[in-house]
Amino acid sequence: MRVWALPLALVALVSCVTQSVPRRQQARVHTAAARPVVIDPVMLAKRLRAMQPGWPRSRKFDCARLKCVALTFDDGPGEYTWRLLDLLRQRDVRATFFVIGQMVAADKGGRIVRRIVGDGHEIGNHSWSHPPLAELSHEALQKELKHTEDIVRRLTGVRMRVMRPPYGSTDDEVAAETRREGLAQILWNVDTLDWRDRVATTVARRAGEAKPGSIVLLHDIHRTTVEAVPALLDTLGRKGYTFVTVSELYGRTPAPGRTYTERTPTGR
Repeated sequence: MRVWALPLALVALVSCVTQSVPRRQQARVHTAAARPVVIDPVMLAKRLRAMQPGWPRSRKFDCARLKCVALTFDDGPGEYTWRLLDLLRQRDVRATFFVIGQMVAADKGGRIVRRIVGDGHEIGNHSWSHPPLAELSHEALQKELKHTEDIVRRLTGVRMRVMRPPYGSTDDEVAAETRREGLAQILWNVDTLDWRDRVATTVARRAGEAKPGSIVLLHDIHRTTVEAVPALLDTLGRKGYTFVTVSELYGRTPAPGRTYTERTPTGR
């Protein structure tokens, strides 16, 4: 949700509540109307999202016909994420952010993750501390996923439906646990290697090699990656690509426990 839309959303919310509450509750609302009302913007955002089941609501792109590409950003939120969000907003582009719980906790008050959600991006679980999940005990695996789930849900009100195993480290046990947690495993088929090669032009060139249905791996914790975004958007835009979230790429919420690397011509 855009910041400028908050007052309009508030008016709409108040109207809906007034029209839908029982008569006895209306009386209480009218009695209290004489007192000043203090609105908590965080609670308001949660209530607005609660009115939209299945967040984030898909824009219903037909990626079986369109040339769609899903840009994904790992390991944040970090010091460059806010600038990235500005760039994506300017282009009206939605992406998917796989966040680390410790990084979310370091962002005091959850300012960045709330903006990720408010701007309509998809948010996913990237574990609490970024270990290779396939090497963990069952208890440690559960904690890595659950702690990140809890902090994101507390700060944003959103129940994540996708996750990315750090380093792509997964196995049958990870698949079983993500299935229990209601999380699909999202990998990638285009690796920009932006963590290794901190050169914006190189990152943009590699992202520009995406094909229809690609899931592109990027990291918003690197300044050079954020600097590459305008050029990669221009490159893919000239090729006629539509930028979508992971769920929009598949036209539905991906199935829990299942592993996805790209959308194939058959829609899988």
